[in-house]
Amino acid sequence: MKESARIDKWLWAARIYKTRSIAADACKNGRVTVGGVTRKPSFIIKRGDVVSVKKAPITYSFEVLDCIEQRVGAKMLFGVYKNVTDPKQYELLEMSRISGFVDRARGTGRPTKKERRALDAFVDPAMFGFDEEDWDEDEE
Repeated sequence: MKESARIDKWLWAARIYKTRSIAADACKNGRVTVGGVTRKPSFIIKRGDVVSVKKAPITYSFEVLDCIEQRVGAKMLFGVYKNVTDPKQYELLEMSRISGFVDRARGTGRPTKKERRALDAFVDPAMFGFDEEDWDEDEE
């Protein structure tokens, strides 16, 4: 067991990010904090540190149990970190999954065909001044 490790290597080895370069970019862009302070990719973490990772729409928190710099099997991750994410964050994640396309970010382009159909099904015809009786008469 090592006593310390670079944060970007640890995030990659702990399978929080798919590649080390993505982990380093997250550190550079302020999405990774240790003890509430944003850190550079070269920051050295120790056992017991709490690493917070912002992945929209929530912030995950992990307590470092082992400082590794080499990737290990997924079954061995229980000895690498302990997930200490606040349960309210998971509620926020569930709410964003339920809302789906309704909370669309500005500048993400036009809705896809699937999103458009879901939007049409969601919008009630009564919102546009039609009653259900009027709607049925037009179809006949």
